[in-house]
Amino acid sequence: MPKIAIIGTTSWGITLGTVLARKGTDISLWARTEQEATELSKASPGSVPTDTDRFPPKLSITSSPDKALNRAKAVILAVPSQSMRWNIKLLARHLGKSMLLVSAAKGLEIETGKRMSQVIAEEIAPGLHRNICVLSGPNLAPEILNGLPAAAVVAAEDDKVARQAQKLLTVPNFCIFTNTDVIGVELGGSLKNIIALGAGITDGLGYGDNAKSALITRGLTEMTALGVALGANAITFAGLAGLGDLIATCASSLSRNHYVGVELAKGRSLKEITDSMTGAVVGGAIPTGVAEGVTTTLAVWKLARQMGLEMPITETIYRVLYEGADIRKAAADLMGAEAAHELAGRKWRLFSALRKVRRRA
Repeated sequence: MPKIAIIGTTSWGITLGTVLARKGTDISLWARTEQEATELSKASPGSVPTDTDRFPPKLSITSSPDKALNRAKAVILAVPSQSMRWNIKLLARHLGKSMLLVSAAKGLEIETGKRMSQVIAEEIAPGLHRNICVLSGPNLAPEILNGLPAAAVVAAEDDKVARQAQKLLTVPNFCIFTNTDVIGVELGGSLKNIIALGAGITDGLGYGDNAKSALITRGLTEMTALGVALGANAITFAGLAGLGDLIATCASSLSRNHYVGVELAKGRSLKEITDSMTGAVVGGAIPTGVAEGVTTTLAVWKLARQMGLEMPITETIYRVLYEGADIRKAAADLMGAEAAHELAGRKWRLFSALRKVRRRA
């Protein structure tokens, strides 16, 4: 069996490592310190019920980059987006020319607005660029850890590389599809977190399912508009990394971003909410980990302003998160926005994108 190294002891990194190790794949999970590695080795994959209370025998935990990446066929980077550059810089000299590099992070870098595959490419040798893949989809970690069925998509510019990653990552009850639209798959996984914050706010305010459905639908259109402007295929946003992930993240109580939106609507401060998630227990009532939508909102807001692109939902969420806007007024302004054609917006290119799709068909 090939070996896979997983960088990041996040809930998603631990989940991927656990399910792959159950299949029989040799997994080396890299922890930042020896103390973290020791403590994690004594723990279970999570507090949610699983078929075992210990990590599978095929999963080992180490704080040594050399040990983690030695003989690895693939490296999965399951770290928060804002620490991706630091991690890949640290690991760059340990990467072999045949290793697949799989980004499992769903966010954009605040300072640059760049996708994770772009960040990775800037920090590794040019000869490794073709090995970069991105993994995304409706993937709520606790469900996958429990063996519930799920699907994801892995994208690489070279279809052959995507199929290699697909073969390595597919396990029972976790079906992996392939795509070559790296831009669309990455943006789908990142932008849906902004919309999930809004969906949580609508739920927290008791606006009902009609309002949330409208927000999700308009959010998908906004996501697609930015994606097309950046070179993505509009159809990708109708797939697992777009609509699929959007539905799961906006509807589930397991969603970190939805949770943040609900709690904001209750009047809690953003710092109080995110601090409580840092100390939460995996599988508990409070989702644990980083709500990527918070930083992604800032990155996308900056990007949209630079491009002169209209993104009203992102603008509204930004004002709530970073300008202290009254949440009820902001939500009311959003739902009562001046209506036009639903595919029309400033510098949106959705009409031309859809005409291209029709011509190809």
